[in-house]
Amino acid sequence: MTVLRLATTDDLAAVLALLKDSGLPYQDIDITRPIEFLVATTGQAMLGAIGLERFQDNGLLRSLVVRPESRSTGLGTQLANAMENNARKANVKVLYLLTTTAADFFARRGYEVIARSEAPLTLQSTAEFSALCPSQAMCMRRTLT
Repeated sequence: MTVLRLATTDDLAAVLALLKDSGLPYQDIDITRPIEFLVATTGQAMLGAIGLERFQDNGLLRSLVVRPESRSTGLGTQLANAMENNARKANVKVLYLLTTTAADFFARRGYEVIARSEAPLTLQSTAEFSALCPSQAMCMRRTLT
């Protein structure tokens, strides 16, 4: 049975390994960073994760990732739904993300493509925006209701 839950510090190494193995940014993530992760687990296995970095009423979604053998099962949708709900509960009004591979997935969820320059300056100054994600990554935004 797959369980979605907030990650603990004990999960950090597995989350980082999953991100690294999937070719997603992980270099700026450590125990001191205010990034909240939701993880999907079954037993001891980490199947997927998604992160949220909050900046007042804006949020930066970080690296929705699902292990290859768990893709096309709806797990990515479950993780995205759960994180969007957590963001709403935390009074996040607008979510942003950068992606090179999942624009269609997020567009179906109501995210719109915007210029990077339209994102708040606090997000633009993050390592994700300024160094880790390539310039060709699409910037997307969704207003939460």
